Amino acid sequence: MKKNKLYAAALLALASACTEAPQFITYTEANDPVPVSERSVAAWKEVGALRAQWVSADSLYSRSEVPAEGNTGVCRLEGWKGERVSAQILLWTGTGIDGVMSKVKDFKADGASLDAGIASTGFVRYTLADQGGPDCRCERGPRHKSILVPDMIDTLQVFNMDAQTVRPVWLTVRIPQDAQPGVYQSEVKIVADGQELNLPLELEVIDQTLPAYDQWSYHLDLWQHPSAVARMHNLEMWSDEHFEAIKRQMKPLAEAGQKVITTTLNRDPWGSQTFDDYEDMIIWTLRKDGTWSFDYTVFDRYVEVMMSLGVKKQINCYSMLPWNNKLNWYEEKSNAFKEGSVSPQSERYEEMWGAFLQDFVRHLKEKGWLEITNIATDERTPEDMEVVVRLINTYAPELGFAMADNHASYRRIPNVRDCCVAQRQLYLTKEEIEERRAKGYVTTFYVCCSTFFPNSFTYSQPWESELLSWHAISKDYDGQLRWAYNSWPHRPEYDSRFRRFGSGDTYQIGSYGRSTLRFERLIDGIEAYEKVKILRKKYAGRTEEMKPVEDILAQMARLKLTDTTLPWHDIMDEARQKLNAASRELAK
Repeated sequence: MKKNKLYAAALLALASACTEAPQFITYTEANDPVPVSERSVAAWKEVGALRAQWVSADSLYSRSEVPAEGNTGVCRLEGWKGERVSAQILLWTGTGIDGVMSKVKDFKADGASLDAGIASTGFVRYTLADQGGPDCRCERGPRHKSILVPDMIDTLQVFNMDAQTVRPVWLTVRIPQDAQPGVYQSEVKIVADGQELNLPLELEVIDQTLPAYDQWSYHLDLWQHPSAVARMHNLEMWSDEHFEAIKRQMKPLAEAGQKVITTTLNRDPWGSQTFDDYEDMIIWTLRKDGTWSFDYTVFDRYVEVMMSLGVKKQINCYSMLPWNNKLNWYEEKSNAFKEGSVSPQSERYEEMWGAFLQDFVRHLKEKGWLEITNIATDERTPEDMEVVVRLINTYAPELGFAMADNHASYRRIPNVRDCCVAQRQLYLTKEEIEERRAKGYVTTFYVCCSTFFPNSFTYSQPWESELLSWHAISKDYDGQLRWAYNSWPHRPEYDSRFRRFGSGDTYQIGSYGRSTLRFERLIDGIEAYEKVKILRKKYAGRTEEMKPVEDILAQMARLKLTDTTLPWHDIMDEARQKLNAASRELAK
């Protein structure tokens, strides 16, 4: 039995020492399916050698089109101590060039300096995506044309550029928490094959401090997919090497302030909606005498790995309502694994889950995790959710309950510890959120394939990922949920499209812990959320300085987020400026 062998290995395995991530071998990107415009056909002939300029970090840029003239002067960044700030450079060449590298100089100010090591750069790679549009939603078909979009930020230090191509470079500056406030001068140097291009950079450090990510209040819940890590890294499921790869892959998530550990109670609760099925974390065994036993070896180790990274606030366990009601268990009598559909309304359902819940509570008490653990469900009917709540109250009243809710079920089920509502269904009021917060409950929102804008598909504009957190602060949500962090399609670095979901819907980050434009901008939004929360608390009596920020947040709250005719980018940009202006004024 293959599954038994995997779990035997998991049982015997000891935590291995950290090993270096496997060296990623570069690859050839897909051809651009969109023909080059007549303008660029002519313009490429005039480009010649390598060129570079600053461009907006809010936009996506074609690999095949000659960029419009941009900023070759100074790029100015501003941020708090402890904040991450980003910028984007665009490289292009008519003739092609090898050995392109980027280097950042030390940051210098009057009487102070910051080491160049606070900054990092990465070449942005292109992947195939859907063209997108309001009708894309949760379906894909021949009417959705393919495009090539920049997404993953590679870790390669040296890059070769073909003739008549564009390559974005992403710059991230991590401002130290002990940095001296002031304006610093630096420079990004692009060197390649005897060429050298210098792009001046200015960094203003505002005299406010953003705490470390493990102290952020934003309730980030991106669902993890450990099975996808095993497949992508070609590792045996639940082996020591697999758990080490999981740790590397989840580290960027922890550093984004993730609060929730995604676990599974049975095999693949989402009914094979992802490229990789979710393998069992808990083995259910039906003994010959008709009683049940449960093996938590993998569940425990996964939780411990996530906690070692700093993700400790909450464990959400999916699901007592698996898609298609399918359950998986090992039967001693037949010495085989069984799978069957078990209706939530059946006696069999209560018998199986009642036994599990009682044993699960016992185990969680032993581990010291009971108070932070929720039984979680995903987009199921109120009637089914009420069955789950009844069983929890009967067999395991100490457990919490969490749900992704697109039916306003929270109004029928009042004691939901973690409630996440679909963003497109704007029925949750601030008063309801405040009532839940007073009870110690968490209230978030989610977007998925059903929402065209704003979203974080590969074809979405990067700033949309940031806008989602501005929405959270304007509507008083505690944070956001997203499926999924790393449910990759077959080759995400080459092709982000997958079945019926909008391209990129199933993942937010690349393999081997490599970031994406979307993920970086998500962090920007979370940091903005934290900054607002900090200023409100720290300067509670200084309403005049905070008024510009509060006014634009109130404006955001009044507007319909999904209305693409509204100037959302301009509104958010203004909000950023007002937040930093208030930060400077309050620091005086």
